[in-house]
Amino acid sequence: MRSVVEQLPASKIREVANAGIGRDDVLAFWFGESDETTPAFVGAAAKASIDAGETFYAHNLGLPELRAAIARYASGLHRPVDAGRIAVTSSGVSALMLATQALAGAGDEVVAVVPVWPNLTAQPAILGAHVTRVALRPSGGAWRLDLERLLAAVTPATKVLLVNAPNNPTGWTLTRAEQQALLEHCRRTGTWILADEVYERIYFGGAGRSAPSFLDIAEPDDRLVVVHSFSKSFLMTGWRLGWIVAPAALMDALGKLIEFNTSCAPVFVQRAGLAALAEADRFVPGLVERMRICRDTLLPRLMALPGIETAIPDGGMYAFFRVRGEDDSLGLAKRLVAEVGLGLAPGVAFGAEAEGWLRWCYASRDPQRLVSGVQRLERALGL
Repeated sequence: MRSVVEQLPASKIREVANAGIGRDDVLAFWFGESDETTPAFVGAAAKASIDAGETFYAHNLGLPELRAAIARYASGLHRPVDAGRIAVTSSGVSALMLATQALAGAGDEVVAVVPVWPNLTAQPAILGAHVTRVALRPSGGAWRLDLERLLAAVTPATKVLLVNAPNNPTGWTLTRAEQQALLEHCRRTGTWILADEVYERIYFGGAGRSAPSFLDIAEPDDRLVVVHSFSKSFLMTGWRLGWIVAPAALMDALGKLIEFNTSCAPVFVQRAGLAALAEADRFVPGLVERMRICRDTLLPRLMALPGIETAIPDGGMYAFFRVRGEDDSLGLAKRLVAEVGLGLAPGVAFGAEAEGWLRWCYASRDPQRLVSGVQRLERALGL
């Protein structure tokens, strides 16, 4: 076994969740998914596809009609995107790995904005790249980017800049000015930007339909790869369907990599994706509004607790907070499960920069579960 794979840390979120397996009294908020089920019209489309016998291989880059639908969807949110720049993938995480395989390899330099979902930085490390971490900085419970520090870290030797915004776990979101500065700088250094924008629709910080995206400002041939997923905005985490927006010149390489990884996304899952996109204008705004209600139910209650440091996030579906005097987030998360049946994710799972913090996924069909969770947290902390 390669040593880099052997040394990969196991998921600390799973470690906490395993401590609660078999207990039906646990309020679980540790994973990054809503407890709402996938919309019925999505499942019906997949069932109809299976019933029609669509259980064979498809084009590596996805069904032409799905690529066209994704292009229309992206163009409705951002600058026009041609279907020829779309690759359909078997999940957002697969999209990230495929993009990383296309752009970075052994000995290459990658810069990542952290803390972040650990898969994003593990993928280039698996491929033998060197990852430089540039940390967001907490201030009053909110996490902010030191733009000058990040710009200084990205040099002509940097192959890829990894940015996840809205960010998992912090909720930090790039501003348009920050995006413009990063894009212009990476044009000068010849660095690819790999942007994980899977939370772009779960955004509460402006009047637009999505968070600021690099697709709003980039040219079609810029060194920019944007990754998306059906998981979050369409409640399809278990379906494993995502997509990539990339320059046309990269598409042949992505098609080959998809062949060597998964060959293609299942046709019936792609049909489900088509159904989701057809109802996007009706479904997504309602989901986002329900998440806003959940955010506005949980965060003020957390902020009212003595010794809690947090801030209301503009994007994503997480409250990220720390408890004064608690520096071992894994230990605290395990204690919350054991003592009061509250399941949260330890901040250290997202990097050493987030040690001492906890992530709470507030995407729930019943906001009262969040209220009950806060009550359990109060009890555990003796407040």
